Amino acid sequence: MENQKRGNLVLLAGILFNLSIGVLYAWSVLKTKLTAPVSHGGWGWSSTEAGLPYTIAIVFFAIGLLIGGRIQDKIGPRWVVTTGGALIALGMILSGYVGNSVIGITVCFGFITGIGIGLGYGCVSPPALKWFHPSKKGLVSGLIVGGFGIAPVYFAPTMNTLLNNFGIEKSLLYMGIAVAAISIPIAQLIKNPPAGYTPPTPEKLKQAVAVKPSVDVTWRSMVKTKQFYLLFIMFLLSSSVGLMIIGNMSKIAKTQIGISDTALLAILVSFLAVTNTAGRVLGGLMSDKIGRVNALFVVFALQALNMACFMFYQSLPALSIGIILVGFSYGTLLSVFPSITADLYGLKNYGTNYGVLYLAWGLSGVVAPMVADVIFDIHGNFHMAYVVAAVMMAAMVFVNVLFKRANRIAQGH
Repeated sequence: MENQKRGNLVLLAGILFNLSIGVLYAWSVLKTKLTAPVSHGGWGWSSTEAGLPYTIAIVFFAIGLLIGGRIQDKIGPRWVVTTGGALIALGMILSGYVGNSVIGITVCFGFITGIGIGLGYGCVSPPALKWFHPSKKGLVSGLIVGGFGIAPVYFAPTMNTLLNNFGIEKSLLYMGIAVAAISIPIAQLIKNPPAGYTPPTPEKLKQAVAVKPSVDVTWRSMVKTKQFYLLFIMFLLSSSVGLMIIGNMSKIAKTQIGISDTALLAILVSFLAVTNTAGRVLGGLMSDKIGRVNALFVVFALQALNMACFMFYQSLPALSIGIILVGFSYGTLLSVFPSITADLYGLKNYGTNYGVLYLAWGLSGVVAPMVADVIFDIHGNFHMAYVVAAVMMAAMVFVNVLFKRANRIAQGH
């Protein structure tokens, strides 16, 4: 019972830590200020310049997750998560001091904060998973990453308030100080269970067929399996579709259904964050019930249909349905892929293994915005981007079938 309480505390700490480091979600608000004219309190950056720190942050987020995962597999998570929180805060604080400098902000926010987010975010899930029975992997993963997904609901308006009252530099400085004050103390609660610890088996499973023994595969062995490459492709392309919509939600609402009210646009972004978080939790729970591969099949098929219809969402209610499906589908990916990695390759080297797979997400964060922006610049809308996305998701349904077959063959079925 005592160990279970400690496990619950680690899970709660992981959720709260991720809630405290969602500074990436404040960037869309900050970008609007960076591109505003100097006469209106902005810095007059171009859209490309204002997008560069965010893009670099996504790349180093993925790299930091890989590095942090490998280190925490060896020394445990607490100091890695603490370092992550400190680097996020340091990058934000330094960004507040470098002033109106594209290179300076890109280095401080993009590199330092980005790699800090990766270190922290990537090292709160592995210890939480080790405290709970394997039958709860999907739910635990979903709750942990759900903390990060819900962050826009408060980070975006907080950054907006800071910018309106203190300007860009002080807003970055104050946000950095707040992140340090909250994330670093919480990080001290992130710990692995003691050596030899076995999570209690839920009562309803005690009479069931015994769970097959876990495997402990190294990343070198993992990348030699066919399943890994199929997972990488599925993660890369399915995440690209979600990020394409998430990164352009305000522009889609403005150009497709004529919404120009900034308050309503902010509500839509927050609504997307809520559905994204719901997908992370409910999708993880669904994968525990019907299986990881089946859960992916459901969201790939849903997203393919949604993208095929997206250009026809010409009213707020219709677009809201599209947002719900995008958020749920994308959120599900971020709870199912960690769980399926743990299922296939074990928990001993999970941090490193998922870090390698997560590079697919980092790549999707660069590819998706570029493709969508090019299409928008040519056509003035995202209609062709939706068609491309629908084809990609239909292809992922097929890849999912290939993965299921490869998995059966590998297990000797």
